[in-house]
Amino acid sequence: MSGEGGGRSPGEYARWTRTPLGAGQSLYLMTACFTAHRYAPHAHHEFAVGVCTEGAEVIDYRGERIGARPGSIVVLAPGEAHTGGPAGDEGYAYRAFYPSMALLTDGACTDAHFAEPVIDDPALAAALRAAHVAVDRGAEPLEAESRLPWLLAALARRHGRARPAATAALGSGVARAVRDRLADELTDPPSLAAIGCDLGLSRYQVLRAFRETMGMPPYAWLAQHRVERARGLLEAGHRPAEVAGLVGFADQAHLTRWFRRVLGATPAAYSRSVRT
Repeated sequence: MSGEGGGRSPGEYARWTRTPLGAGQSLYLMTACFTAHRYAPHAHHEFAVGVCTEGAEVIDYRGERIGARPGSIVVLAPGEAHTGGPAGDEGYAYRAFYPSMALLTDGACTDAHFAEPVIDDPALAAALRAAHVAVDRGAEPLEAESRLPWLLAALARRHGRARPAATAALGSGVARAVRDRLADELTDPPSLAAIGCDLGLSRYQVLRAFRETMGMPPYAWLAQHRVERARGLLEAGHRPAEVAGLVGFADQAHLTRWFRRVLGATPAAYSRSVRT
């Protein structure tokens, strides 16, 4: 269940796979190689757990620039904005998993907070990579269900920490209200001035609260939310040209541009990958 995205530098690719794990659960996996492509700032609904396999990658995350080399495990938390790109001309390659909090903490005595995004655990990195390769090559469902949750829980047990007590961020409530409003009015989003008026705030206050809480401006969050909605429609069999209008993009080219920036593949390639 994989396919390559097009319209990129020679040698670059991003292949997505979705594997069932029983009880209605499934897990997305990605295999990618980039020499020039750089992701736009975005965040995932799930954890992003990656193992660098070649070259070197740089990631902007939590206000810092971090690096990953072959054997590094990178763990990025849900909802936290980040970018990624090659550290040099040689590019980089990686294999990634996108587990939910429930899957990652299954059997682990932690809530899966990772203080350090780059983890040095060669044995676990090798095991994660081997399991990823096996699934990518068509492992039976029982094998995938046996190996992947076990390794992801091991990651949480070994390197997760109890989440520190949450501190109430002044802008979190405002950001949540803006996010919900944009999600509800996906195809015809209101202006920030209109949202601010409803909240009794200025446009600047709304923008500042959103950026400080979400790590990106509202338009970028809305674009990546549209991409997430588009994924579901593509998986259900809708054509990219149809999906673009359903989620609020101006046209298929606009959808493709953001899809590649967020997921590294074109909508058509992604659809072929997960529906094969």
